[in-house]
Amino acid sequence: MPGSEWGTATEQRFNVNLSILFTELPLLERPAAAAAAGFTAVELWWPWVDSPTPERSELDALKKAIVDAGVQLTGLNFYAGQLPGPDRGALSIPGAQSERFRANIDVAADFARSLGCEALNALYGNRVEGVEAAEQDALALENLVLAARAADRIGAILLIETLNQPESPLYPLVSAPAGVAVVDRVNEATGLGNARFLMDLYHLSMNGEDLPSVIERYAAKTGHVQIADTPGRGAPGTGTLPLEDLLGRLRKAGYEGWVGLEYKPGDRPSAAAFDWLPAEARAAR
Repeated sequence: MPGSEWGTATEQRFNVNLSILFTELPLLERPAAAAAAGFTAVELWWPWVDSPTPERSELDALKKAIVDAGVQLTGLNFYAGQLPGPDRGALSIPGAQSERFRANIDVAADFARSLGCEALNALYGNRVEGVEAAEQDALALENLVLAARAADRIGAILLIETLNQPESPLYPLVSAPAGVAVVDRVNEATGLGNARFLMDLYHLSMNGEDLPSVIERYAAKTGHVQIADTPGRGAPGTGTLPLEDLLGRLRKAGYEGWVGLEYKPGDRPSAAAFDWLPAEARAAR
């Protein structure tokens, strides 16, 4: 994985997902580890999988770790249940999970605002046996409207993510058109226009989608991009996905946002999993 293959990487703005990289470290040590690896921006899944409303002391400790490390939080998930684990979000699941998501909305938004984070990701949630899909979709729209309004209140965008069918067989948004359709429905319902597509090239590749076509069609509606190689969800260069070419296509299509590194480090420390990316390309410009 020679760095020369990523000679144009300085044109990208990369951030590190601290919920999949540096997980060999305690949560509060990960921001500093990302900074030590040369990065200046990070993103997170909701860190407290058992609680949508953690104690203020826990929120303050994470905020302090991020500030002290000198990195910018650029993306945060709303509460999504057990992730990683069996869950793929909470907002479309009637009952307790929907209630947890709603309880989390302002907590997540206020935490994001306190760190200048301008993107909040809302995972849709799995289909539930015995519940009509239309009922889940109606609940999802209600909750996404609430989330979009909270994001707007703090000057942020709301992200809707497509996952992949092989790894998330109960998740209904397993194509770019399905994800974008939800984005459009939310924007139509709120009139705010702040819902955007999260284009995860790993998930879309696992779904067998034509990635150049997806980029051409949906770059203008994309608010964030995440990458990992396929197969295996490893670092760029460990699989067969032409990620530099795809990111180049995104740039040419007008995408100037963040590219989240959301891959598994493999059987090595996370700090060793960035050898594909020249050191000078890691700090955001």
